[in-house]
Amino acid sequence: MPAIRTRPESLIVAVLLSVIGGFLDAYTFVGHGGVFANAQTGNVVLFGVEAAARHWRAALLHVPPILAFLVGVALAESLARPAARRVLRRPTRVVLGAEILVLAAVALLPASVPDQVATTSVAFVAALQVSTFRLLHDVAYNTTMTTGNLRTLVSSAYRWRTDRDAKAGRQAGRLGAVVAAFALGAAVGAALTEHLGSPAVLLAAGGLVLVLVLIVVETATLARRVV
Repeated sequence: MPAIRTRPESLIVAVLLSVIGGFLDAYTFVGHGGVFANAQTGNVVLFGVEAAARHWRAALLHVPPILAFLVGVALAESLARPAARRVLRRPTRVVLGAEILVLAAVALLPASVPDQVATTSVAFVAALQVSTFRLLHDVAYNTTMTTGNLRTLVSSAYRWRTDRDAKAGRQAGRLGAVVAAFALGAAVGAALTEHLGSPAVLLAAGGLVLVLVLIVVETATLARRVV
């Protein structure tokens, strides 16, 4: 299956992306109506709950983030296709640039704009990120939600402890760092959103700029090694 990002992430990039993922979830929860915008499970459940109660207007409020997430995933899949790669030589950088621009726009939204605009925008960003960054060294991981990471962490730790599997131990250590980074990002995101409001998301955009710089440097370093 085609993928935008064909090279596994370094631990530092994975940790930074996970900090940003936790930050964004806390940002929308604290500052925009108690919504987790990164993962759409909650929106699907709440849509079903409201629809069952025939609260159609309330149910429909959960649809835009779901649609934005779907659009983001579809866009990421499109960018991974060979035809897109012939036009965009560095699709990962395009994705990061799009994330940065969207978050900067969210930071500039006036207070009069409905919360759904911010949560829908963040859902789109999360979809791009989760569809692009999938592999940490030799293990699949997620930067915008943590359930799968926790499952793999416990599984790897169990194999390390029971089977004396050194590779599984290294995987558990890396995933532990990713889970901790997500929690740290959530704590920082909650505190800054309480203090700064919508502009707090600029810190997440700044973090993505740093990720972009790191990826550019890593790519250049690998290219020099090949030469």
